[in-house]
Amino acid sequence: MNRLIIIGASGHGKVVADIARYFYKDIVFLDNNPDLSSCIGYPVLGPDTMIDHLDGDVFVAIGNNDIRKNMMEREAGRKFPVLIHPSAVLVDDVEIGSGTVIMAGAVINPGARIGKGCIVNTSSSIDHDCVIEDFVHVSVGAHLSGTVKVGKGTWIGAGVTVSNNVDICPNTIIGTGAVVIHSIEEAGTYVGVPAKKMLKNLKNIKQKDEWTESESLVDESLCNEYVCR
Repeated sequence: MNRLIIIGASGHGKVVADIARYFYKDIVFLDNNPDLSSCIGYPVLGPDTMIDHLDGDVFVAIGNNDIRKNMMEREAGRKFPVLIHPSAVLVDDVEIGSGTVIMAGAVINPGARIGKGCIVNTSSSIDHDCVIEDFVHVSVGAHLSGTVKVGKGTWIGAGVTVSNNVDICPNTIIGTGAVVIHSIEEAGTYVGVPAKKMLKNLKNIKQKDEWTESESLVDESLCNEYVCR
C-alpha cells in the first residue's frame, strides 16, 4: 500500500506532506485536535490513537524533539521513511536514519551522518563529516561547518552558524542567529555572537540589596529574564 500516515497536522506537517506527495499516492493525517478535518487538502482522520487501525508507512511531523522521539518509540514496529525534497542536494555517501526529513534547498556534503527522527530544515547546510545524532532539529537557514557533532535531542535555531570541529552536547538549544565557535559540553540554552549560555534569575547573581540606585529603578519583573554568562 502506497500510503503515508502523518502524525501532526501543524505547519510542520504541511511541509512534510508537500514533500511526501512526490513519493506517496495516499496521504492522511492524524491529529489530536478535534476541530481539524483536513490539512492542505489531505484528510485528518482523527487522533493519533487511530494508528493501530490503519495500514501504511508512518511519519511523525512534530517539531518538538522530545515528543517526536516518544511518538516514534511508541510506534517502533512501523516503517518510518526518509523524506527528501527533490531540490535538496545530498552526496551519495551521506547516511540518513529513518523518520528524518530533508527539506527544500538543504545541502548535505560528503561523509555526513544524520540520525533517525531528525529535521534538516529549509535552506540549511551540513558540511563534510558532520555527525547529527537522533532527534535533532537543524532549523531554517542554519549552517554547520565541517566535522561538527550535534548530540541527541538538540535544537539548532534558525540562522545559526556552527564553526568547524565543534561538538555540541545532547539536549542543547542554540538560539536564533547564534554563532558557535567553541564546543559546548553543558546542556542548556546558548545565544549570541559568540554563543554563550543563558542563566535564569538575575537575583541569583546579585541580591536586591546589592543593587545600585539606577538598578533599583528597573522593573523587578526583569529579574526573571535570562542573562548570559
